[in-house]
Amino acid sequence: MLGRLGKKVMRPGGFAMSERMIANLAITASDDVVEMWPGLGRTAALALAYRPRSYIGIERGEAEAARARNQLDGTGHRCVVAPVHRSGLPDDSAGAVYGEALLTLEPASMKAAVLAEVARLLTPTGRYGIHELLLTPDNLTEAAKDDIQTVLTSVLRIGARPLTRPEWCTLLEGSGFTVHVEETSPLLLLDPRTVLADEGLGGTATILGRSLANPSVLPRLTRIWRTFHRYRDNLGAITLVAHRQD
Repeated sequence: MLGRLGKKVMRPGGFAMSERMIANLAITASDDVVEMWPGLGRTAALALAYRPRSYIGIERGEAEAARARNQLDGTGHRCVVAPVHRSGLPDDSAGAVYGEALLTLEPASMKAAVLAEVARLLTPTGRYGIHELLLTPDNLTEAAKDDIQTVLTSVLRIGARPLTRPEWCTLLEGSGFTVHVEETSPLLLLDPRTVLADEGLGGTATILGRSLANPSVLPRLTRIWRTFHRYRDNLGAITLVAHRQD
């Protein structure tokens, strides 16, 4: 729905958190970069600014891949269609792998499968970055977690399984990674100031105009915003950058 309204940045912590994740990945000209679910390619443009040796996006379908390819105009830049947990790319072929708002949407078994694929793709010195939805505080009760997951899944109409900061770190460490950088922020997906910063004045006007022109989406958009506001003390964003364990 947000994409149809014209929103181009749909990451939990906004574009600033994507920028921080890419900066912390420390991409160099000798890196082969893999991005899982590049979406509209905004973060891909950040990674490509570091002029890596190559870039491969992995998308769910041809329509999604076509959108990402609009950002790819260099030699060695491509987007393939494949499951992210079975990419078909060679072992030890990536110096940096990253994904955003991907693991949050997967059950525990698929989270583990994706991380196993990342570990397979990375070189021994490779880095892995994530930007995901965060549950807070760290000691949130299991009942509260279940409540938030149920409400988010109902409101967003897609499975949402966020974790706390220790749980995200444990997930990566249990899958063969050592976390080196972690940063958190509030949930900024629909924060008005963040929308303006991420989309610009023209993009924000487009979103507002399309929302008003399609009254049927307003109740759902309002419900999402109210849910984020209701759980403002329990939802945030996290980026982690990890190395493959030796």
